[in-house]
Amino acid sequence: MDTTQDIKQSTQSPLANAWAELQAHADRGEPLEPDAYRLAFADPEFLLRREVRGIRFQLELLKPELGLQEAGIHNTIVVYGGARFVAPDVAEQLLSSARAGGDAQAMALAERAMRTSRYYTQAREFGRIVATYSLRQPQEEKMFICTGGGPGVMEAANRGAHDVGVPSVGLNIALPHEQETNPYVTPQLAFKFHYFALRKMHFLMRARALVAFPGGFGTLDELFEVLTLVQTRKAQKVPIVLFGSDYWRRLLNLQMLVDEGAIALEDLDLYQMADSPEDAWDIIRRFYGL
Repeated sequence: MDTTQDIKQSTQSPLANAWAELQAHADRGEPLEPDAYRLAFADPEFLLRREVRGIRFQLELLKPELGLQEAGIHNTIVVYGGARFVAPDVAEQLLSSARAGGDAQAMALAERAMRTSRYYTQAREFGRIVATYSLRQPQEEKMFICTGGGPGVMEAANRGAHDVGVPSVGLNIALPHEQETNPYVTPQLAFKFHYFALRKMHFLMRARALVAFPGGFGTLDELFEVLTLVQTRKAQKVPIVLFGSDYWRRLLNLQMLVDEGAIALEDLDLYQMADSPEDAWDIIRRFYGL
């Protein structure tokens, strides 16, 4: 055999070989049969076993952590909010189509989409305000928008940062109805999670503030988790802003929890409400003396 070829083969990385084998199967569309001799970390069948779940937790924690470190993302403003609110131009198209079709139910839904599209507009403006502030700061002090990476309010906040050319983070989650990352997340900062728990950890690990726009079960889940962690001092105190006082006052009656002795009166001070992107940013700015 040619000496050059001998040297090339002897210096080839086993890691590269393992990856090449997996890639070849994928390229040919061939199923990957169980193989006891395959390197453990290059064996998808092994890595997906129930017994290896702890290792998958570690990987899902480490991959985004390394990516964010390498990108210099030290501080984030996390924006939560509903995935179902659309941009005003999309809402206008829906309304126009509904009117043309004459369907009363479609008209009602389109009119609601027009009304709630203001949340998209406001989230986009908030993202733009945060990103514009960061343009003037040294890397260690920049604050980057971080969302769940999906559509609706999340897309809007990422879009606001994108409008002024500032990177933003998207922490997406694999769901049965496959949710794609919105196009305004910086590609190198778009991470996909399987485990909600690990995703929630990454939301909080760099968070300097959390802004909850109107949303559904997912938004409420994330909001109450943050409130609980701050209340129990498992997480540092940060500004928690509920955006849209009318929405949140209709949804939450937390005074009832005080009246029943379930929480302390001072727990109501864990969050503040805002009705404009500027007011939300002012709450954060005052907290940190910016």
